[in-house]
Amino acid sequence: MRSSGRNSRGSGSGGKNYRGAGNRRDEQQQRAGRPRPEERRYDVGGGPKAGPKAGPKGSQGGPKGSQGSQGGPRTGGSQGGGPKGGGGGRGRKPGPARPREYEAQIEERNRARHDKPRVKMPKTFGEPEGERLQKVLARAGMGSRRACEDLIDQARVEVNGKIVTEQGLRVDPEKDEIKVDGLTVATQSYLFFALNKPAGVVSTMEDPDGRQCLGDYVTNRETRLFHVGRLDTETEGIILLTNHGELAHRLTHPRYGVRKTYLAAIQGPLPRDLGKRLKSGIQLEDGYARADHFRVVQNTGKNYLVEVSLHEGRKHIVRRMLAEAGFPVDKLVRTAFGPIALGDQKSGWLRRLTNTEVGMLMREVEL
Repeated sequence: MRSSGRNSRGSGSGGKNYRGAGNRRDEQQQRAGRPRPEERRYDVGGGPKAGPKAGPKGSQGGPKGSQGSQGGPRTGGSQGGGPKGGGGGRGRKPGPARPREYEAQIEERNRARHDKPRVKMPKTFGEPEGERLQKVLARAGMGSRRACEDLIDQARVEVNGKIVTEQGLRVDPEKDEIKVDGLTVATQSYLFFALNKPAGVVSTMEDPDGRQCLGDYVTNRETRLFHVGRLDTETEGIILLTNHGELAHRLTHPRYGVRKTYLAAIQGPLPRDLGKRLKSGIQLEDGYARADHFRVVQNTGKNYLVEVSLHEGRKHIVRRMLAEAGFPVDKLVRTAFGPIALGDQKSGWLRRLTNTEVGMLMREVEL
């Protein structure tokens, strides 16, 4: 009996040694930064009250070895609870993990806070209005921004009648009048084209009879264009297309007297005073018509090619004047409209006017 008691006490002593070794092992794992086995689990249901109340016999008053009514085990009672549960009371207790639903709510609140509309600052503190002058000039085709800055430094740029010499001036292209070397700069909102109209094309943007018209050459344009003046169906040559209503109105108004130049093929021989008669005025059924300029360009036998310039825009005016003088026109081509010349532009081709040409047109009509 004594022997067996000593054996039992020895076994108890051995148990204490075993528990002490387990505690030391846990302390070594903590110092090494490795979590203990019971700390590797997640508490999916623990709130702020879970954890600290884990009793010595299991969490939330449950029986020994239970894992608690709120989910996973606590740090002090994973394997039966109490002080005999493998050193559960030593070291810092980790806080409970937050549920995924709570994390999602936090994420939604953060997004809502950052997705709020941007507060509109007063103009005093916001960016200044308008665009930089050199940027507007570069977009209008005057060159690179650096080249446009050089134009400003050379005092060649005017804004609303005042020469600009400082960089960074902000302007409104829609309202401010911008000129370079005295010529108005066209902003990007206006379009200006020159078309070499072939014979047989009607001078309208749409034709109800289905005939070929000017609109057929600009069908792919987003902005609606309209023609400046007219040309007879059988007359070829330059005709302007734009969306600048005031410029188109002035170019065709008799007050501004914009000159148009034509080449006419007629049959001779021509009298020496034909030019003088045309400049003095030819009596037509709707009044006198006078030419501003007349000259013979080419003569091959009886075939003559003459140039006639005038500022009037009445219907068939050149054909009627030459026919009244006794020389019906075989072929007629308009070679210039004001300062815009046809040049070597091929028949049926549409080209965009340069900024210099637009400025010359605007100066012609005092815009």
